[in-house]
Amino acid sequence: MVMKPQNFEERLIWYPMVGTYVLYVSGLLYIVNSTIAWILLFYLCVKLWYQKPDTPAEEKIKIPWIIWLWIICMLVMVVGGYIGSINSGQDIRSIIRGVLNWTREWALFALFPLAGCCLKIRPQLIYRAVCILCLQSLFVIPISVGAYLLKIPNLIYSSPLERITQNGQMYFDVVLYFKEADFGEGFRLTLFAPWSPALALLAVMYFFFALQEKTQKWRWIGIIASLIISYLTAARTSIVCFPTVAILMWLFTNFYRPYTQILCSATCFISGISSSFIIGLYRDFEDKFVSSRQGSSRVRSVLTRMALERFKDAPIWGHSQPEKGFVGTANMPIGSHHNWVGLLFIKGLVGFFAFLIPITSTFLYLLVIAQKSEIARAALSFILILMVFSFAENLDLLAYLYYPGLILMGIAFQSQPKHLTFKSESFQSVYMN
Repeated sequence: MVMKPQNFEERLIWYPMVGTYVLYVSGLLYIVNSTIAWILLFYLCVKLWYQKPDTPAEEKIKIPWIIWLWIICMLVMVVGGYIGSINSGQDIRSIIRGVLNWTREWALFALFPLAGCCLKIRPQLIYRAVCILCLQSLFVIPISVGAYLLKIPNLIYSSPLERITQNGQMYFDVVLYFKEADFGEGFRLTLFAPWSPALALLAVMYFFFALQEKTQKWRWIGIIASLIISYLTAARTSIVCFPTVAILMWLFTNFYRPYTQILCSATCFISGISSSFIIGLYRDFEDKFVSSRQGSSRVRSVLTRMALERFKDAPIWGHSQPEKGFVGTANMPIGSHHNWVGLLFIKGLVGFFAFLIPITSTFLYLLVIAQKSEIARAALSFILILMVFSFAENLDLLAYLYYPGLILMGIAFQSQPKHLTFKSESFQSVYMN
């Protein structure tokens, strides 16, 4: 089945997604993807302006409470950032830059779901675009691997467009691969992402979205490509994320069934009588997990301890921005590499709860409607992926990459069944139908 965009909003989503590599090579990926949200907002406002009282009910734009919650909390985020900047004694230039960064980062958590909920965007379009992007990646991967084997410099060029946003050159560097110091400068795939774990997050998201593709050919292309991408990123978080999300999705969509409850009861009983053995297995896994990349684990540990210690200096509003690192943190900024610790350090308790409240509410909301809606199941898997990666990444910095998931989340908010009826489904039917 040929998939084509049918309206303005779908074209605005479709062409940047399937043209990701063109945007990346031209240095426009960050700017274009973060601007799409504001174009969609303007288009939505125009539609609201021309909406009349006699507009048919099915065509009227209605914003559900969960979207309003995201909007309010993200506005709290920017206000809190402004107050934190004032308290930290920053100059007007830094304050303006902080607000502009909000428009390209935290604001996307409200704008993309708003567009997905209120505009006519088909989830099938997103699934197909993801699979096409995965197919394109299969052709790019050999180029990256070949460049590494031939010892070709990984950096092709740095786009001068970074001067527009001034948020970091890494978002505008066009690279072929990344050398991992923990692996003796071993190969790690980045493709169009700024760093490998960011690409791993996308690979896991693409995997669960590809499972929703109706056409078998495209579905298998997306599944296989996303697994290959995840493997070549060598990201430990993705190793944990795949089974965690799969198991939780099966559990959350089947927890009301008797056999699931019996299985959980038996698991709890067996876990109780063999707790010492399980604890030993967990400790062995943790040791291997940490030792697989000792340098990275050490840096993350230092960053976490320093951020939590510095958080005590500004617990309410935070320090408003990350602080420059030093040799002990591998020059990584304090407040990075952990979404929740970063929020406490940068945004304080205000920013921490401004994100915790809407994402928790979204999880619970999707958990309910996922019992009936296939789209909500895909959106729920996306939320679980964000939750897992939130302990290893600053989610706001990567919103411009995983925005299709935010749009799908908004589409799922349209599903508001009045009555939920439960019927037996296998794990395969949850994802493959």
